[in-house]
Amino acid sequence: MPAVLHATAGQVLRLTLNRPEALNALTPDQRDEIVRLLSEASADPAVRAVVITGSGRGFCAGADLRGTGTSRERLAGDVARTLRTGAQQLISAVLDCEKPVIAAVNGTAAGLGAQLAFACDLVLAAESARFIEVFVRRGLVPDGGGAYLLPRLIGPQRAKELMFFGDALTAPDAERLGLVNRVVRDEELEKTAHAWAERLASGPTRALALTKQLVNASLDSDRAAAFAAEAAAQEINMTTADAQEGVRSFVERRSAEFEGR
Repeated sequence: MPAVLHATAGQVLRLTLNRPEALNALTPDQRDEIVRLLSEASADPAVRAVVITGSGRGFCAGADLRGTGTSRERLAGDVARTLRTGAQQLISAVLDCEKPVIAAVNGTAAGLGAQLAFACDLVLAAESARFIEVFVRRGLVPDGGGAYLLPRLIGPQRAKELMFFGDALTAPDAERLGLVNRVVRDEELEKTAHAWAERLASGPTRALALTKQLVNASLDSDRAAAFAAEAAAQEINMTTADAQEGVRSFVERRSAEFEGR
């Protein structure tokens, strides 16, 4: 079976990490496949929302470190290069995807798996889900954008607590901290993720893409830059058919019917 299952139904692309025997630990090939699929989803008008989940009892146990031994002498710059073209590229692919991305977290999300979930636009978690910033347990610095994502989501003190101790965070605690949008029963996870994705897929796709871009950029910009970006995004969006349909439906006092263009 492929290590990443992917299928589009009802304008929703579903990506399923498919190495359940390894708790879906990410291999380089698997990671690169997700990057490719997300890039293609951005440009595909038939895709208007994305769901990422895992098969079996885990979402993603992080990067698969097997086979990363010292078969040759490590040169200066090797590790940084590997991160730039690997874990960081994966997280950037989620953040930069022009379609809304939902994480449906079933079971454990650890290390890079946790960062993958936190990079998504919306996070649904099964009651059995756990999130672990596991790096400190291995004597490692958090990677996959963790030190960038977590302080922006929950503040620096909470982020340090998770990263310094590496304790497992339950789904309810993750929701309380603001890392998760909603916790649902395990048997309801797939159904809820599908319902959310279908709702997003029926929305104004370009407006959602521009909104995602504005929100992601706002945390790294000052007010003047954020306001200028907002004005530019609205200028661009007003040329879309969906924006014109939205205004027209308001005037005609009916529900809008968006087509994603």
